[in-house]
Order: sequence, then C-alpha cells, then structure tokens
Amino acid sequence: MEFLLTLCSLFLCSLISYFCNMFFNKRNQYCYMLGYECYKSADDRKLDTEACVKVVMRNKNLGLEQYRFLLKTIVSSGLGEETYGPTNVIDGREESPTEKDAHSEMDEIMFDTLDKLFANSGVSPSEIDILVVDVSLFSPAPSLTSRIINRYKMRDNIKSFNLSGMGCSASMVAIDLVQRLFKTYKNQMAIVVSTESIGSHWYCGKEKSMMLSNCLFRAGGSSILLTNKRALKDRAILKLNCAVRTNISYDDEAYGCCIQQEDEQGYQGFLLTKHLTKAAVKAFTGNLKILLPKILPVGELLRYAISTLRRTLIKGQTPDAARSLSFSFNLKSGIEHFCLHPGGRAVIDGLGKSLGLSEYDLEPTRMALYRFGNTSAGGLWYVLSYMEAKKRLKKGDRILMISLGAGFMCNNCVWEVMKDDLEDPKVWEDCIDRYPRKNLVNPFTEKYSWINDECLNFVRLD
Repeated sequence: MEFLLTLCSLFLCSLISYFCNMFFNKRNQYCYMLGYECYKSADDRKLDTEACVKVVMRNKNLGLEQYRFLLKTIVSSGLGEETYGPTNVIDGREESPTEKDAHSEMDEIMFDTLDKLFANSGVSPSEIDILVVDVSLFSPAPSLTSRIINRYKMRDNIKSFNLSGMGCSASMVAIDLVQRLFKTYKNQMAIVVSTESIGSHWYCGKEKSMMLSNCLFRAGGSSILLTNKRALKDRAILKLNCAVRTNISYDDEAYGCCIQQEDEQGYQGFLLTKHLTKAAVKAFTGNLKILLPKILPVGELLRYAISTLRRTLIKGQTPDAARSLSFSFNLKSGIEHFCLHPGGRAVIDGLGKSLGLSEYDLEPTRMALYRFGNTSAGGLWYVLSYMEAKKRLKKGDRILMISLGAGFMCNNCVWEVMKDDLEDPKVWEDCIDRYPRKNLVNPFTEKYSWINDECLNFVRLD
C-alpha cells in the first residue's frame, strides 16, 4: 500500500512539473514588437507621370502596342504620382546597372530604417541576438546581414539569416522564423529587415507579361524590432498571436506563375502569367483553413459547421435552394483590422471581395499602394503605418496581415495591439492629412489617352 502511495505521489509530482514547465515555457515563447520603421526616399526620386514617360520613352524596344498596354496598366494599377524609383532608373541607367548600384540601393534602405529604429527604440546594436534580412533578388557575398553587422559592429555570436527568392511574402516568413527561434532561445532581441532590389532588375524588354513589374514595383523597405523578453512587455506595441505559412510550389502552374527569367531578347525580368490569380486563390484558401480556427470565436465556427451540414443535407435539391443557405465566415468577429499586401488594385479588390471587406477596411492598403506603390516584402508595414497615423489602433485590437508571393506562397499572421496611444505617423507625417484620397485616378488617363486614337495605327512612332 505504501509503495502505491509513493508511486502515485511521484506520478502527481511529475504531472505538476510537466504542466508547470509547459506554463513557463509558454510565457517565454511570446513574440513582441517593440517598433518598426519604413523607408521614404528623397523627393527627387519620385516617379511621377513625366518621370515615368521618360523611362518608357528611353526603351527603344517598345512600339505602339506596348505603349497602349503600359497606359492601360499604369492607369489601372492603383499607383499615384508620389512613388519612388531606384537611383539608377531615375538617372537613366536602367539598362546597365552595376553591383555598386545594387549595394547602394540596399544600403540606403537598410541603414536609414535601422538608424531610426535604434534611435527611437533606445536599443543598441550590440543588444541584438538575431538578425534576419529578406531580399528576394539580390544575394551578394559577403551577405547583407554581414554588411549590417559590419556597419553597426554587432556581436560575434549573433544568429544571422538571409532569405532570398520568396517575393512579396518574405517579411512574414522572416517574422515566423524569428518567433520559432524565440521558442528555443530565451530573452532574445531580433531585427527583421524587409526590402527588395528594384534598380538592378528593371525590365528593359517588350514582353507584356514582364512589363507589369515595372508598373507596380517601387523602392521601399522596412526594419522591425522584436523580442521575447517579458520584462519589455510594457514597451511592446504589438504581440504576435499566430502565424501560418502555405507553400504550393508542388503545383507546376503555381510555381511558374510568378518567376524571374529572360525573354527571347535576353532581357531579364519578372514574368507574371495568367495563372497567378488561380495560384493565389489556391494558396490563400489552403492558408485560411488552418488560420481561421486559430482566430475566430467558437460561436462563429459553430455557425459555419451548422451551415455546412445544412448544405450537405439539401445537396440533392435545387442549386438556388443550396445557394440561399450558403454561409461565409464573418472575419470581423475575430479581427478588427486588415493589413493586406499592396500588390496592385486587382489584388486588393480580389482579396477584399473574397473576405467581404468594406472600403473602410481596404482604405489603408489602397492608400499605401497609391502613395508608395508595391514595395514588395516591405509593403505591409506601410499599411500598418497608415493605420497608426490615422489613430485606428486600440489596445486589444487584432490585425490580420495577408501576404502573397512567388513560390507560390501565402503567409499570414495575426497581431494584437498592446497599447492605446499608437499614433506615430512615421513616413506619413508630411501627407497623412491629405488621405484618404477620394480620387485615385492616375493622371496618365488625362495626359496620354491620345495614345489610343485609332489614327495612330497608321503612324510609325520612333
């Protein structure tokens, strides 16, 4: 009997120890955001209507057909007059970029945002334990993380990672990588730098499906400071609740719908095919199947289950009857703000429609696209910055970040707001009062609509 009591006591102690370890490990696995900074270039780098026309006219490979395509694309892109271009493109050297151009573009974005991040957070570069840089199209040796470590003289035991080839969703991959490292390493400080090398990969050919990237992508980037130190919880502005990554590269169509390659003339560029929309839907749907149960309340999930069961029971009835009982998730029951990737007007419209979002919900993404363009992996942080500048974020609010990128991948995460007084305008400081813009029509429509005149079909444009 005494032996059984001893055995039971040991079992009970082991059980208590197990749950205590789980509890304390969970406490050390939080991922807090202490701050972030976005990059804004100088005014002389703006790609307004006239600057864009100069770039287009320099390309001697283009003809009337390509001019008309570009006009239609630029007008419908959702970009405004104040986006920024790379220095070598502004200077007219897009056909012959150098390694120095690529490094200069990266240095400008990385060091500008990091200088501000260290200054505003009060954190020293020597305190950083983890450094992740995501740049899809530029992977030099020494690496970009080594370049940052050298610039700020960081510690020799820093854990550094370079992510490449992941496109516009790379920032969410980097965030997920950091939060996974936080589960292993306690009391860590991490920085994620998200940007893209645009100038060295400007397309100078005439293939329509490869010209799209020139119309959408612009210079920009961001740096984010993260920690799992509970002692810094009160300084945190956001807390990561969950992150879900989906990669459907096994699908040949999805793999090739957004890919870097050379055209028949040997010009390198980024090919966007007609299969991109299909791939995005497939990846996004797969991601939501895993994400939604993590973020929606039980009541909402139960309603959906009942709706699905009722549709199954009337499967043999008329299509109209089945449609009348169709039910969509009410995302707003678990999410207050939606931070979508500003990839283009069509992307925003498609995501907004599929998620049942209002124009108020889509406003931050539309305005970020209009003001800064598609800055690839760094784009989500311009959207978040708009929300903060407009004083939309309140303590306890949840923010869903949705990113899509080459692979094809869909990487999403949910943040929880930790403070009530988030109102730093950051890169929106000099213009937030002019937003939201009611008229998002690009001036190209008014200035260059004559390019569609039928009489030009019989005119040679040199």
